[in-house]
Amino acid sequence: MNLLHRSALLALVLLSAAAPAVRAQYIPPPPARPFPGLINEKLRADDVYMSAWDIGVNVRIREEIKDDAGFTDAGSNWDFSKRPQDDNNNRYTLTRVMPRGGYTAKWFNFLVEGRSSYSLGDERYNPTAPGKALTERDGPIDFHQAYIFMGNHKEFPLSLKIGRQELSYGDQRILGAFRWNNNARTFDAAKVRWQNALFGVDMFTGGLVYNDHNNANKSNSQDRFSGAYFNFPTLAKNEIVEAYLLARNVSRGIATDNWTGVAAPFRFPGAQDLYTAGFRIKSKPLAYDAWDYGVELMHQFGNRTAVFPATTVAAALAAPRLKQDAWALVLQGGYTWTELAWQPRLGLVYSYGSGDKNSADGKSGTFQNLFATTHLHYGYMDLNSLQNLHDLRFVYTVKPKANISLAAELHYQFLDRTTDFWYNVGGVPRNFTGAAAGSGKGYRINPSYRNELGTELDLIAGWTFKPYAQIEAGAAHYFRGEYIRQSLAAVGSKDASYVYVQLTLNL
Repeated sequence: MNLLHRSALLALVLLSAAAPAVRAQYIPPPPARPFPGLINEKLRADDVYMSAWDIGVNVRIREEIKDDAGFTDAGSNWDFSKRPQDDNNNRYTLTRVMPRGGYTAKWFNFLVEGRSSYSLGDERYNPTAPGKALTERDGPIDFHQAYIFMGNHKEFPLSLKIGRQELSYGDQRILGAFRWNNNARTFDAAKVRWQNALFGVDMFTGGLVYNDHNNANKSNSQDRFSGAYFNFPTLAKNEIVEAYLLARNVSRGIATDNWTGVAAPFRFPGAQDLYTAGFRIKSKPLAYDAWDYGVELMHQFGNRTAVFPATTVAAALAAPRLKQDAWALVLQGGYTWTELAWQPRLGLVYSYGSGDKNSADGKSGTFQNLFATTHLHYGYMDLNSLQNLHDLRFVYTVKPKANISLAAELHYQFLDRTTDFWYNVGGVPRNFTGAAAGSGKGYRINPSYRNELGTELDLIAGWTFKPYAQIEAGAAHYFRGEYIRQSLAAVGSKDASYVYVQLTLNL
């Protein structure tokens, strides 16, 4: 049975099961009761004083099959391609083991969490393609988190968290832990939090942790990330209200760094002094009975390297800076049939990230989505980031039982401007057949092409069959649009498909 037939079969199963109703964004089902993990539960049952400790292991195994958009050495330029030499199919097994140990006292706590990540049978491990073999490998084991937290917000409004840690805020559209990725994302950072009844703010500064296979992972001093994230609990009765200002400052010297084997998630960044201001408002659960809504608006300013990514170190050092003026907008709403047993929910989400009309003018209008958990929002096939993109998303979810979740999603996607690139999930521009023309300060890409990228159908199911064990499966198909057809007209194109099965154990 080929991948398309398997996708169709899973679609029929999910849709027939979900027929009586719906839900909005897919959320993996929780266990029937709060579950701390097998080790913690055993230790706490034997000794009540062990409740201050958190000792456990998270294990995740995921099998992925990708046809015609396969994350292979062919590169994303040749996704959907019919060229015989383009091997854009891939099948591999991802494994991730994350042991942890932590302790919580009244005025402090600490956590040490390791991570060992491997990919088996992955064509990205081709040793003749330096660097690509390191994309999804970070072994044998390294520190994922190692921090100490000092404070107690029940008794005092100020706290400090310092060390290697995840940074995750809002819907993770601009800053998230990206735990779907086999390596996930952490920062070496210091964070001060102030919280009282009127407002709260997290202020942090640090650096993204780069993965260095067989060596200690570390952050790069030439890539700094800082921010302030505010919440206003009393500003609106029925809404969550948040605002933020984020700064990423990368020096030009990062282009000359010679860290053999070191890779940031997906790529080294270009030099930039980029600032993102945002505002987010979202209805609280059941605040408007069956209805819910959310709005998030982001503006970027500052500057960034004109040629991105640069093809040589010399080009990166010589490239001029573009003045950044970019926007992103998210509008979402949903309705939940709370009176029905399956709690169906229907949701509609519109996501927009601006593109550039003509970077030869010394300005950039391409939104940069920083450290987002992109997988949550723009399709399970991970073909897009929120850059030069319109994404219209319909989501239908149900919960036949408390420990089972089903979802069907449909994404209609098109470019904001065809004078800008189509950017992949890592924010790297696609160029397909090399039609881009350099202008010295930027690019103009296929301005005569239609902007329709295509439509993605995603079907997802999750089952927490034991308090410590969950299985999740999904199938997706991308129906290519006119932009892809036109871009690959010289070699021919075809649709793409994706299937995965994942087992997660909380030991």
